[in-house]
Amino acid sequence: MQITFKTTFSASCTLLAIGMLLSGCNKKNPAGQAPPPGPPEVSILAIKPQRTALTSELSGRTSAMQIAEVRPQVGGIIQKRLYTEGSDVQAGQLLYQIDPAPYQAAFDSAKAAQARAEASLNTIRLKEERYRELVKIKAVSQQDFDDIHALFRQGEADVAATVAAVDAARINLTYTKVKAPISGRIGRSSVTDGALVTASQTAPLATIQQLGSMYVDVTQSSSELLSLKRNLASGQLKNSAATQARVKLILEDGTPYPQPGVLKFSEVTVDQSTGSITLRAVFPNPKQTLLPGMFVRAIIEEGISEQAILVPQRGVTRNPAGEAMVMVVGAEEKVDPRVIKVIRTVGDNWLVSDGLKTGDRVILEGLQRARPGTVVKTVPFDSKPATAPAAPSQPAPAKK
Repeated sequence: MQITFKTTFSASCTLLAIGMLLSGCNKKNPAGQAPPPGPPEVSILAIKPQRTALTSELSGRTSAMQIAEVRPQVGGIIQKRLYTEGSDVQAGQLLYQIDPAPYQAAFDSAKAAQARAEASLNTIRLKEERYRELVKIKAVSQQDFDDIHALFRQGEADVAATVAAVDAARINLTYTKVKAPISGRIGRSSVTDGALVTASQTAPLATIQQLGSMYVDVTQSSSELLSLKRNLASGQLKNSAATQARVKLILEDGTPYPQPGVLKFSEVTVDQSTGSITLRAVFPNPKQTLLPGMFVRAIIEEGISEQAILVPQRGVTRNPAGEAMVMVVGAEEKVDPRVIKVIRTVGDNWLVSDGLKTGDRVILEGLQRARPGTVVKTVPFDSKPATAPAAPSQPAPAKK
C-alpha cells in the first residue's frame, strides 16, 4: 500500500512538470510590450528646377538729383531775404536783394560814357566822309585822310568799349537780385538781413535740392561683379539688355519703399581702399519720402536663372571639411550623404550649382534619425498628419 502511494505521487509530479513546461513554451508576449521598431520616418523634398530671379541686397545712401548752392555774384549788403526757409522755390524766383545803389550808379556812368563816345564818333564819321571825297580830287593829302580814318576807327572802338561797359554794369546791377538757379526745396539761410556778402564767396547763402527724383548710390564688391559677369557669360543667368534692371528699396526703419527704381549706371573704376564699385539707381519721389543722406538698402535684380536648384537651408549641413552636405534618400530607401556646391542664398534656400539633380530626394526633417546607409520611410515635406477621427458619441445614460 505504501509503494502504490509513492508511485502515484511520483507520476503526478511528472505530469505537473510536463504541463508547466508546455505552458511556458506556449506563453505569449505580455500585454503592452511594443512590437519591434520599423524604419525611421523622414520628410523629404523632391528636387525640381525652377525659374528664379536672383537679387542682391546692397546698402547705400540717397542724394538729390540736382543740387545748387546759391552764392552772390556781386558784393554788397543784404537788404532783404525774400523766401521762407524749407519751402519749395521755382527757378528764377527772387531769393535775396543786395543793395543796388552803387551798381545803379556804375550803370548810369557807363551809359553816359557810351553817349559821349557815340557823339564823338559821329563828328569824326562826318569828317572822315568829307576827306574821303576830297582825297579823290587831291584837295587834301593822302596823309590827312589816313589820319582822320584812323581816328574814325579808334572812335568806333571806343564806342564798342563803352557798350561793353554798359552791359557789364547792367549785369552787375541784375546780380544784386539773387535768384534761384533751379527749382526745388531750399534749406536754411546762412545770412540774415544786413549781412555783408562778397562775390563768389566760399560759403553759400543757401542750398536748393530737387527732391522729385532721388539718386541711390550703393556699393558692390568687385569680386561679386566678376562672379555676376561670369555667370551671365556661362548662361547660368540671363538678363535683358533692352530694359534697365529694376531696383527695390528698403528704408532705414525696415519698411519697403512703394516706388520701384531703375539702375542707371555703375562706376568704371574700383575704389582701391575698399575694393568696391558704386552703382547708382534713380527712384521717383513724388511724396518726398526720401531725403538726401538717408541710409537705405537696395535690392537689385541681377538676372534670371531658368533651371535653378533650390534647397531649404534647414536641410543643408557642413561636414568636418566645411563642405555643404545634404542627406539624400537613394536606392532601396537608404540614406546617402551627398556633398553639394552652393552659390548663394535665395530667401530661405540655398542655390545649388553642383551635387544635385532633378528627382533627388533631400531629407529636411528627421536628420537626427537618418544615419548613412540606414533604411528610412519617406513622407513628403509638405504633408501634415491626418486629423484623428472623432470618437463616436456615446448615448446618454437612461434615467432611473
